[in-house]
Amino acid sequence: MAHLVQAMAYQGQTPWHQLGNQLPAKAPIEVWAKQAGMDWDICETPVRYMTEQAGSLGSIMSFEDQKVLYRSDSKAPLSVVSQRYQVVQPKAVLEFYRDLTEISGFELETAGVLKEGKKFWALAKTGKEATLKGNDLVKGYILLATSCDGSLATTATPTTVRVVCNNTLSIALNGASSAIKVPHSTSFDPQAVKKQLGIAVSQWDGFMYRMKTLSERKVKSHEALNFFLKVLCQADIHANPATGLMNERALKRVQALYDGQGRGAELVSASGTAWGLLNAVTEFVDHERKARSQDYRMDSAWFGQGANLKQRALDHALQLTA
Repeated sequence: MAHLVQAMAYQGQTPWHQLGNQLPAKAPIEVWAKQAGMDWDICETPVRYMTEQAGSLGSIMSFEDQKVLYRSDSKAPLSVVSQRYQVVQPKAVLEFYRDLTEISGFELETAGVLKEGKKFWALAKTGKEATLKGNDLVKGYILLATSCDGSLATTATPTTVRVVCNNTLSIALNGASSAIKVPHSTSFDPQAVKKQLGIAVSQWDGFMYRMKTLSERKVKSHEALNFFLKVLCQADIHANPATGLMNERALKRVQALYDGQGRGAELVSASGTAWGLLNAVTEFVDHERKARSQDYRMDSAWFGQGANLKQRALDHALQLTA
């Protein structure tokens, strides 16, 4: 089976996606680049094509409006983009964290390459953490990710990890994500993004206050069922009966996670609460949702449909406390 993950490195305990090469604490950025498979450059060249002529190979012509991006190490093609496309190099994603790790107390935890180099990221602990009732520890992170095929803007996202189950959740306030996105039509300015992130990280206390409110909001059985129906079953099951069947299976599994089968479901903060509802969904997306492989699931949980599902769960959970 083909894997999305080209290479990955991590420090500390094995990450929730169970992938990667382990590194010692405080490993230099250069070691991270090598072990995470990010020690290569994105090169570019104009699109060229060959004209056909009878009895000969024809002429090599250039199409100047677009360019081919390719890897410096393997020369493998990555994508065809417009000339306006601003490339962000893999090493630049790691360099973003250099002063944060050396001066500000951040700690790189995972980094790696997806889809043969088309997407890459690094994740670092911020040092922020909070504990909900029952010793339910939640830690703060910053995820920086980008792509070179147009599938993802360069995006810095404040993220939380619930330690007991390794569930991940992007920080959002008032229904809006705190992610900072830099489109590839403009150049990536790391210092400007860090300034904006300073504001986002300062929202940590406000976000955790809302999570504490979720942990104190007791939920009745009919409210729990309505919550899961709203989050999981928005697809039109009449248009696609297979989707309805898939959603039914997901619904049963998420309810089981909420009812005690989920990691940390028995904690005071989660048992019979809106926080428990939210974590049943995040655990399902991060660890159990059907996927071709663990790395496909990770890609979805951070950047794709899984991330959208978790955002919808957060929005509906916060509505219960409004």
